Amino acid sequence: MRKKITVYLRLMRPANIVTSVADVLAGVAISGYFYHLTLTTGGLYPVALLCLSTIGLYGGGIVFNDVFDAELDKIERPERAIPSGLVSKKEASYLGAFLLLWGIGFAFSYSNHAGAIAVAIAFFALLYNKISKHYAFFGPLNMGLCRGLNLLLGISIVVSSINQYWYLAIVPILYIFSITMISQGEVHGGNKRNLYIGGSLYAVVIIAILYYSIIQNQFITILFILPFAWMIFKPLITAIHHPIGKNIGMAVKAGVISLILMDAAWAAAFGSIWAAIFIACLLPVSMRFAKMFAVT
Repeated sequence: MRKKITVYLRLMRPANIVTSVADVLAGVAISGYFYHLTLTTGGLYPVALLCLSTIGLYGGGIVFNDVFDAELDKIERPERAIPSGLVSKKEASYLGAFLLLWGIGFAFSYSNHAGAIAVAIAFFALLYNKISKHYAFFGPLNMGLCRGLNLLLGISIVVSSINQYWYLAIVPILYIFSITMISQGEVHGGNKRNLYIGGSLYAVVIIAILYYSIIQNQFITILFILPFAWMIFKPLITAIHHPIGKNIGMAVKAGVISLILMDAAWAAAFGSIWAAIFIACLLPVSMRFAKMFAVT
């Protein structure tokens, strides 16, 4: 039983799931919900529901990624759970479906708005896994939409904030677009053009967060932006100098895990410093999982 659970965790990519929780917490911070939060009125209950929702949605999406890639992984990544025979494609499909329904159910248990966003996340995750990942432009865009909607899932904790801050979802869309473009050379190596585009989009993301921190006089955001920039650019520069599969894989891994610091920076930019610190504390958790389970 323990071995089977470990295999299921391999399919779900726990390190990545931690980053999805960070997305939701950043969205909650952007909504202003944490300003009025008190621990004695059950205020954390809605936050917990949305975090449980994103765990299911992201985990389910990742599992279906391996389900749809099972035949290709026999050639390119035979060590993965399905091609290695540790779990059947049917079992993995059941697990993925359960997790997606889990995510949608917890979202609807909070509100119809959150539920509708969860359904959209599940739809775009399946669309990416089945179709759009095979297209150089639409694949990265589709994956970015999933992350942008995940940020909105957190923002939806205060319904009126959706109309006020929906456009901020564009930033994680750009960020994930850049990571997904970079990842296209992960197996066989890549060309420098995609890596330069990814680095340029990284810079746009950092400028956007800094802009909001400045207009809201939250200069403490720089404490999260600096390590974020270091974590994403250091391996990317290495990959640009030597664009082999291993280096590109390290750049992708760093980009995914660094999402936590980006989310912490968002929380700080909107004045939720304690939330930002808590989100940043998820980084070592994700990094620990990354040593135990694959990220990409």
